[in-house]
Formats: sequence, structure tokens, C-alpha cells
Amino acid sequence: MNYGLSRNTLSVWARLCLSATALFLLAGCTGIPKGVEPVRGLEAERYLGTWYSIARLDHSFERRLTDVTAHYELREDGAISVLNRGYHPDREVWREARGVARFIESPTVGRLKVSFFGPFHGAYNIIALDKDDYQYAMVTGPTRSYLWILARSPELDPDVVRRLVAQARELDYDVDGLIYVTHEQGDRP
Repeated sequence: MNYGLSRNTLSVWARLCLSATALFLLAGCTGIPKGVEPVRGLEAERYLGTWYSIARLDHSFERRLTDVTAHYELREDGAISVLNRGYHPDREVWREARGVARFIESPTVGRLKVSFFGPFHGAYNIIALDKDDYQYAMVTGPTRSYLWILARSPELDPDVVRRLVAQARELDYDVDGLIYVTHEQGDRP
């Protein structure tokens, strides 16, 4: 039944509904979980460089990867180039994903949106940070099913890891599902 609406009117409404739904879904991808706050007072230039994945929740895009790193570089336009790398030991290959990150609020707030696929963005929310030395960070996505503990070196002091895991547990993350990443390949391409 079209209740007296023309085929053209229905087509326009269908496109508008699809567009509104897509915008809603895309906006949700750059959110932050309820009750979780991004770090403030971020010094973006100190965050640049290479970070090693110490622990993460499982996702298909990193499944079975070891030696996972993320490298961030400032671009001329103020955005940040992202290079994520990891080694797939079963296939003996390195995998890479290149993207671009942009601050959502300001460069002093740890909320960014990252795109690896054109106009589609995902949330990159820094929720814990060693503000003295920038040696560790904890990052979440738009939901509590995304969590990473990062460090400037392949190993992080176990006491620091325990503190970050405890903080994530208090924020209702499934820390029992954390995968602890091994780093054995070095920087081999």
C-alpha cells in the first residue's frame, strides 16, 4: 500500500530514511561509551610516534596478529597519518592498514575519529595516559567491545598493566577477554 503517495515520493522518502540511518550509524561509530571520559590536557605532538600493542580485546581486523604496532605522524593539514602493522605468524606475512585521524573536539582532548576506508570513521578515544612521560596509554572505540593497552616499548611494567586493567574493569570492560600481544619479530618488514 502506498496510501496515495506517488512512486517518486516513496523513492525520495526511502532515500532520506536510508541517508538518515547511515548518518546515525556513522555518528555512532565515533562516539565514546557512556560513563567513559577521554583524557584532557593531551599534548598531541608528544603522542605521535610508535606505540606497541600490549593487550587488546579480540577483533577480526587484528585476529591472530602478533607484533602489533601503531605509528602516528602529523600531516601538513593538521590531521594525523596512521599506520597499523601486525605479523600473521601462520601465514608468515606482515599486514598493514593506513588511515587518517582527526581530532573531534580539540588537540588537547583524547577523542579522535580515524578513517581507514574513505568516509567511514571509527572512534579512537584515549581514556588513560602517562601524562608525565607518554610511555603508556589505554584506548577505546565507540563501545566497550574495543580496548587497547599501548606502550612505547614492546613490554610494559606489569604493575602498570595491572593498574590499567583494573581501571578498565571499573569502567565495565570485559578484561577477562584481553589478549596479551607478543612481540618477537622486531621491526622486520
